[in-house]
Amino acid sequence: MQPVRKDIHSSELPILCQSCEARHQGMCGALSPEQLVSLSRHTRRVHHAAGEELLADAMPITSYANVLSGVIKLSKVLEDGRQQVVGLQFAPDLLGRLFATESRVAAEAASDVALCVVSKSALENIIRENPALEHRIMLQTLRELDEAREWMVTLGRKTAQEKVASFLYLIASHIDPAHGEPCANFDLPLSRNDIGDFLGLTIETVSRQISKLKADGVIEITNYRHVAVPDLARLRIRCG
Repeated sequence: MQPVRKDIHSSELPILCQSCEARHQGMCGALSPEQLVSLSRHTRRVHHAAGEELLADAMPITSYANVLSGVIKLSKVLEDGRQQVVGLQFAPDLLGRLFATESRVAAEAASDVALCVVSKSALENIIRENPALEHRIMLQTLRELDEAREWMVTLGRKTAQEKVASFLYLIASHIDPAHGEPCANFDLPLSRNDIGDFLGLTIETVSRQISKLKADGVIEITNYRHVAVPDLARLRIRCG
């Protein structure tokens, strides 16, 4: 006899949440099964291909999104069209500024990304009713603030080689936070041009420093964008 399939909202835990790899690490880790069931009524999982715009600068915010996989590029665009990459987001970061009426940055899928989108009102309501969730999101926000300050040091004081090594280490250590291995493999989510924009370097300098790290055996490059890091500790030393 075939078992009866329970409805997503009547089972102990929503089916969508059961298969979510980012659930325990992100904001949803602070929610009970009952709260997840309630929140899931206002969520949907979406996928975006690399290069798709997710959020425009100064765009009204109607929803938030929990990053499930992939990399998101955050940037500011000046009035004359110049762009500055100001940050990257990975799972399980929250896309969207809480309680704001409009976005402060533009967001683009740097790689193929999977998002769990939740309506603005639904998430803000459950935050008000759940101190543990509010605490979890505050910790995530403070972590992003700490990382932004660390990146200011990278941009202001490190050499070109240390900047490129720091960028590669950032990707390697965030692309799969549950990985826990002393090595890493990933595809570069940014072009050489965007990496230069992010680091304040020319594209020629970025390519030259990547080639040097490759020649020194710190990284391996295949197909121009796939990076293998045999020893993360050795790459971290190169970050200065």
